[in-house]
Amino acid sequence: ENRSFKLSYYNEYKSYLSMVASQIASLLTKIENRSRKRRDRLAQVFGVANGRRIGVVLNTQMEMAARRKINELRWEERHRRRRSRHCGVEDTETEDNKLYHGSEMFLKGTQSANPHNDYQQHFVDTGNRPQNYIRDVGVSERFEEYPKLKELIRLKDDQIKEYATPPQYLHGDLRNINLRDTLKSEFDIIYVDPPLEEYYRRAPGIYNTKTWTWEEIAELKIDEIAGNPSFIFIWCGSAEGLDMGRQCLRKWGFRRCEDICWIKTNKNKPGNMSYLEPKALFQHTKEHCLMGIKGTVRRSTDGHIIHANIDIDIIIDEEKAYGSSEKPAELFNIMERFCLGRRRLHLFGGDTNLRAGWVTVGPDISASNYNPEQYLAYFKESRLLPQIPEIENLRPKSPKPRPGGRGRGGRGAGGIARGRGRGRGGVGYMQPR
Repeated sequence: ENRSFKLSYYNEYKSYLSMVASQIASLLTKIENRSRKRRDRLAQVFGVANGRRIGVVLNTQMEMAARRKINELRWEERHRRRRSRHCGVEDTETEDNKLYHGSEMFLKGTQSANPHNDYQQHFVDTGNRPQNYIRDVGVSERFEEYPKLKELIRLKDDQIKEYATPPQYLHGDLRNINLRDTLKSEFDIIYVDPPLEEYYRRAPGIYNTKTWTWEEIAELKIDEIAGNPSFIFIWCGSAEGLDMGRQCLRKWGFRRCEDICWIKTNKNKPGNMSYLEPKALFQHTKEHCLMGIKGTVRRSTDGHIIHANIDIDIIIDEEKAYGSSEKPAELFNIMERFCLGRRRLHLFGGDTNLRAGWVTVGPDISASNYNPEQYLAYFKESRLLPQIPEIENLRPKSPKPRPGGRGRGGRGAGGIARGRGRGRGGVGYMQPR
């Protein structure tokens, strides 16, 4: 009886083990299926043929080996320093003369022993661009630690708003408009935002605006409506426009003096670009706005015309919706704070761009209210913003030139208009970032 009891107990225990083994096998199968699906999804994201190849892309085993190697090196370094302290031996090996043999101590895609700061690799893994993590990019946060500059911005914005003319707008196709005869005015700031062919290549079928070639843009008679001095800002994309935009400036009588760059973030929609330029080697996450000057303006003596070095030459703003050619509104603030001229023209604008202090012309405007005589009447007293002591005391100033000096861009000292072989002393308008 005792033997039969043991045998029955053994059979029950054996059946119990087989049941547990089957449950474990079923659970492992589920885990393996979930892992396979996850790998297949990652394979689609990284463009790998199948989920079995994802390990090559992620390089998991190499990363683990690298981490182990880093920990070993750190332990050896601590042990060596502790031994040198106890034995009274001077530590002659410094950080500058360490020799690293091989690349196994560095993690994948980075040249730093701290992989958490490798934002380029983070973009490859997650689609979040490095510029997403730049702090205090908005105007309200940018000057929190600079109270004088913050007060200067507030004073200038209030003055610009006080002296701004009512919004003026004109509907029409710029191919058929004679700018000089229609507007009957010269302008201090000319802002050009053309519908480039590059924008259509980014979103074919979505970008419905009729595009302009650079040859057609160059035929605009900008030189006939540009004052002396005056400034032009033209968006030129990030491809062939970088060269063609400069040619347009030369044809219109302007000299390029700055290049304002819009760095596009993708916080709202991380991922790879929805478009890739056919001839591009990298993903384009920026766009350029060229700035040109007509005439000669000196930063040190012409403070009644320009206020230099208030803004920077970089705009960090979220990328607009797919198929949109809308630009950051911050550029309006940069132009208005820089140039004290009140005659401002925006070409290729739309209903969403109407702004006090500006004349907006373009085919996407639904109505017209521009009257040349009424517009010119706003500038009978002066076309410039007045100089007030509060702003003059706060704004950055350039040192006045010494007698007999010569400016870099234009004849005379302290000139900021750039030219080849014209002396020294001129620099750019915007603060570098």
